[in-house]
Amino acid sequence: MITQPHPSAPQAEAPDAPVSGGASPSAGGRPLGVRARAGLAAWVRDLGLGARFAVAGGRAGWTRTALTGIGVGLGVALLLLAASVPSILSSRGERGDARNVPVFYEESLKPGPHTFLYVNGSTAWHDQEIVGHLLRAEGAQPPTPPGTTGIPRPGEMLVSPALRDLLRSDDAKVLGERFAAYRVVGTIGDQGLRGPAELMFIAGNDKITEDNAQRADRFGRTGESEPMSAVLILLVVMVCVVLLMPVAMFIGTAVRFGGEQRDRRLAALRLVGADLRMTHRIAAGEALVGALFGLLVGTAFFLVGREFAGSVTVWDINVFPSDVAPHPALAVLVAVTVPACAVLVTLLAMRSIAIEPLGVVRSGAPKRRRLWWRLALPALGFALLLPMIGEVSYREGSDLNTYQVAAGAMLVLIGVTTLLAWLVEGFVNRFKHGPLSWQLAVRRLQLSSGTAARTISGVTVAVAGAIAIQMLFAGVQDDFETHTGLGPSDPNIAVIADVSNNDEVQHAISTVRGVHGTRDVVASIRSTFTLAGARPGTTDDTIETTLFISDCQSLRALFDLSSCKDGDTFLTQDGLSTPVRPGTRIDLAPDTQGEKGVPRPLWTVPQSSPVVKPTGVAPGDLANAIVATPKALPIEKLDTPAGLSMRLEVDPKAPDALEHLRNAMVRLDPTAGVDVYTDVERSQRFDNIQTGLFVGATVTLLLIGASMVVTQLEQLRERRRLLSVLVAFGTRRTTLAYSVLWQTAIPVVIGLLLSVLGGATLGVVLLKMVDRPVQDWSSMFPMVGIGAGVIALVTLTSLPPLWRMMRPDGLRTE
Repeated sequence: MITQPHPSAPQAEAPDAPVSGGASPSAGGRPLGVRARAGLAAWVRDLGLGARFAVAGGRAGWTRTALTGIGVGLGVALLLLAASVPSILSSRGERGDARNVPVFYEESLKPGPHTFLYVNGSTAWHDQEIVGHLLRAEGAQPPTPPGTTGIPRPGEMLVSPALRDLLRSDDAKVLGERFAAYRVVGTIGDQGLRGPAELMFIAGNDKITEDNAQRADRFGRTGESEPMSAVLILLVVMVCVVLLMPVAMFIGTAVRFGGEQRDRRLAALRLVGADLRMTHRIAAGEALVGALFGLLVGTAFFLVGREFAGSVTVWDINVFPSDVAPHPALAVLVAVTVPACAVLVTLLAMRSIAIEPLGVVRSGAPKRRRLWWRLALPALGFALLLPMIGEVSYREGSDLNTYQVAAGAMLVLIGVTTLLAWLVEGFVNRFKHGPLSWQLAVRRLQLSSGTAARTISGVTVAVAGAIAIQMLFAGVQDDFETHTGLGPSDPNIAVIADVSNNDEVQHAISTVRGVHGTRDVVASIRSTFTLAGARPGTTDDTIETTLFISDCQSLRALFDLSSCKDGDTFLTQDGLSTPVRPGTRIDLAPDTQGEKGVPRPLWTVPQSSPVVKPTGVAPGDLANAIVATPKALPIEKLDTPAGLSMRLEVDPKAPDALEHLRNAMVRLDPTAGVDVYTDVERSQRFDNIQTGLFVGATVTLLLIGASMVVTQLEQLRERRRLLSVLVAFGTRRTTLAYSVLWQTAIPVVIGLLLSVLGGATLGVVLLKMVDRPVQDWSSMFPMVGIGAGVIALVTLTSLPPLWRMMRPDGLRTE
C-alpha cells in the first residue's frame, strides 16, 4: 500500500538538514534532532537502536525478526552444507582408500607372518552394489581391515549394519542364499565404511589360492589421483555457481522481510527528529539482528539436519553425520559475509525509498528503472567468457582460469536477475484493464514490482543456471562415454570363472544353463599361440589368430555348422589365408619359449578341420580363428587360458533370475564374476560430477520451496489489513485468491522466459568454450517445468493462510 504525506503537510526537509524545534529524546539520552558527529560512534549508536526495535518492538517486531531469521537460516544451513562438501568428499575418500587392498604390489612379495590373500568378492543385489572382500590369512599376524578386529576365519563373515539388516529382511531371502556358506560373526565399524547405508562384507575363505588371488601385506591404497581435465574442472565450477547463486538471492530477499512496517516506524522517527542517514543506519541495525538470528537458526538447522544425514540417501550418496563438518575457513566466511550482506542490501534498498516525517513515499511519480547497467552486467560476464572459446581442453592436467569462469557465469546470472525487475515493471505498466482480480494483481505489482521480482529471483537464477549446465553436460557427455559395441540383440551378461580341466568346464556350463531364466548361453575359452619352432621376434611369433574353445551348443549359435560333436575342430572362413592350415603344428605356451627344460605343449590342427562361416552374432575376432571343442583340445594343455567366459541373457519375466545366477556362480566359484554390460559406459569422474549436481539441485530446490513459502507468508501478513478491508467492503474471496495467483503468475512467466533466454545463451557460450555443438535443445524444458512446479506448489500452499487472513477481524489494531 502507498503511504504518502497529506497534501497540506509541510514540505519535508532535505535529507541531511538538521531538524529544528523540540525533539523527543532518543534511547541514548541525546535529542534525535542533534546531529552526531559522523563516524563509528554514530554507527554503533544507530545500529544498537535498530537492534532494540528488532528485539523489543512488540509482536510485530518479533514476527519480522523471526521470519527474517528463518529465511536467512535456511540459506545459512545450505551454505554450511556446501562448506562441508570438502570434508564429506575427503572423509569418504580416505575411508575408501584405507580399506582397499593395493592393486600394485611387489611381485617378489613372499608368504610371511603379515601377508594375506585377497579376492574382490563384490556382488550386487538388484541395483545396489555390495562391496565384498574375500580374505585368507597366510601368517599369524596379518593386518587388520579398517573397522574390524581382524581378518575373519574361514567360513566367517563380517557385514556392515545395512547389509545385516538387509539379510534379516523377508525381501532378501534370495540374497541370504548367496551367503549361506558364511556365518555372520560381527559388524564392520564406521572406519571401514564410506557411509552408514553402504552394503559391505568381509569374509574368510580358504578356497582362494595364489593362482586366483592377490597377495598383500597391508590395507590402504597409496598414490595420487590423476589430475582432471579442464572440461571436468569447468563442470565443477559451473555446478558450484549454479547451486550457490540461488542461496545468495534468497538471503538477500529474506533480510528485507517486513519492509513496509519498518518504513512506517522509521517515518515516525523522522517525525521526532531523525535524519535520513540515521534512519538508514537504524534499518541496517534491524537487518543485522535478523541476519545474526538467521546465523543461529541456520546453525541449528544444520546441526539438527546433519544428525539425520545417515538416514538419507540421495542419488546413491550417503554419509556419516561426523563427515558433515564445514571447513573452518568457509564457516568463518559465511559467518562474516551474511551479516555484512544484510547491512549492505538494506542500505541499498533504502536509497529507493523517501522516508518523510509524515509518511513513506515509495512511488509518487515513480522513477523508471535504468536498463543500461542491467545489460552491462551480463555483457561484462560474456566478455570474460568469450576469450576462452575453444581454449578449454579435454587433456588431463590442462589449465583453466576458474576465477574468470566463475566471475563470468555469476555476472551473467546476476544480470538475468536484475533484468527481471525491469521487465516486470514494464509489463504491468502496460496492462491496466481486465477482470477485477487482474486489476488488483496488476495494481499491486505496479506498486511493488521489485518485491515480486525478488521473490522469484532465486528460481530465475536456479532455472537459468540449470539450463546452461544441462546443455553443457549434454554437449560433452559423448566425450566421456565409451561404446562397448553391444547391439540390441547381443547378450548383456558376462560370467567369468576359473577352470582347470574339461570336467570343470562342463560343470560350469551346465550350472549356468540350469538356472531358471537364463537363455542364449554361449561359453568359450580363448588363448593365444605361435607356430611350432617360430623364432621370437619373427612374423610367425606375432600371429593374431584366436584359439577359441567351446561346446557344440555354443558353437551352433556363433557359426554355420552342418554338424558338430565333441572332439571336432574348425577353421573360420578366412583361416586358409593365414599360415594356419590343417596339419599345422602350433605351440600352446608362447610365454615359456625361452625356458630350458620345459616341454613344449605342441598341438596339430586336425586334417579334417572344415572351414566354417561366423554368424552375425559372432564377435569380430572370430573371423580368423581356430575353433575347437573341449575333447579336441583339452584346456589343461593351454599355458595361459583367459578363463571360462559365458555370455548370456536372462528372461526379464523370471523373478530374480539374475540374483539366482549370482547365487549359482558363488556356489560354483567364490571368485567368479557376474557382470551386466550396457552399450555405453561412462567415465566415473563425469558420473560423480553429475551426481553431485543432482544431489545439490535436490537440496537447492527444497530450499527454494521452503524460502518461498516463508516469503509468501510474510507478504500476506503485511497485507492482512488491506485484505480485511476489501472483504469488509464486499470483495469476494475468490476474487482476492485469483488476484494472488495472478500476482505470482505474471512475474513467474516473465522470469521463466528470461531464464530460458539467459540460460540457453550461457549454455551455448560454455559449449563453444569446449568446442562442442549444442546436442539437445530440449534439455532445458524439464528444468523450466521443475521451476514452474515449485512456484505452483508454493502458491497453493499459501492459499489456506490467505483464506484465514481475509476476515473482518483483521481490522483490529492496537
